[in-house]
Amino acid sequence: MHFLDEDIYEAVKNYLPKVSEYVKSHGGDIKLLGVKDGVVYIELSGACGGCSMSLMTTKMVVQRKLRELIHPELVVVNVDGTPENKMPEDAYTGETKKSEEDPKKESQASSDDTTDNDSQEKKNGKKEKNGVIENIKNMVGL
Repeated sequence: MHFLDEDIYEAVKNYLPKVSEYVKSHGGDIKLLGVKDGVVYIELSGACGGCSMSLMTTKMVVQRKLRELIHPELVVVNVDGTPENKMPEDAYTGETKKSEEDPKKESQASSDDTTDNDSQEKKNGKKEKNGVIENIKNMVGL
C-alpha cells in the first residue's frame, strides 16, 4: 500500500459512519483509534465490545467494507485488550504532537496580532483537510 497513515486515517474517519451502521444495529459502536503501516486500529464498544463474534464483525463487516471503499489490502484490527491486538504506541491517531508543530506557527501565535494569525491558520487547516479528503476520494474513484 502506498498511502500515508494520515491519509488512511482521514479516509477511514470519513467512511466510518457508513461502515458502523451494521454494528450500531446490534447495539454496538466503532471508535477509530489509529493507523500504523496501513493497519487500521479500531475499538468495538457497546454490545459488540465483549461479543464472541467481534472478530467476525471486525473482519467480515468492518474490514471488508473499508477494503471496498478505500483499498483492497487494508487490514483492520479490533483492539480488545489481548496482546496480539494491541495498537503500536507510535500509530497515527489524528492528533498533532507539540514537537511536530511548525515553529513558525508558534512564533506567529506569540505576536501582537494573534487573532489574525489564528483565523488564517484555521482557514489554511480547513483547506488542507478538505484537500486530503478530496485526494483520497479521487484515488478511490468517488
